[in-house]
Amino acid sequence: MPLTLEIVTPEARVYSDTVDSVVIPTGTGEIGVLPGHIPLVTQVDHGELRASKGNQTQFLAVGGGFAQIDGDCVRVLAEWAIREESIDEATVQKAIHRAEEDLRAKHDLEPSEIERLEALLRFSVAQLEVKRRRK
Repeated sequence: MPLTLEIVTPEARVYSDTVDSVVIPTGTGEIGVLPGHIPLVTQVDHGELRASKGNQTQFLAVGGGFAQIDGDCVRVLAEWAIREESIDEATVQKAIHRAEEDLRAKHDLEPSEIERLEALLRFSVAQLEVKRRRK
């Protein structure tokens, strides 16, 4: 019996399909999920999410949020998520550069803005890692 995997961000449903397994990055390491996994809610860290179906694996960069595993259904509610094939390295490099520049002036920023920029930087780095690992 396959797993149903849904990955949703505030902007869109990024992924929805049945899969054989999924590996999710968490704050304490990766967790692998197979059909019949025990119910679980876990925080999703910035990193690479892998969804396998047959001999195909879909790679996504995800950041922030939570994963809920309930029976044979995995729901990832992420702040950010993007499929590997949609990652544009040049755009990500520019985002990293802008975030680093903005953080240099962090004494002028609100704590919430610093937190947002640091999270954006971690997600951007995760995107580059996903994209470059496939080359």
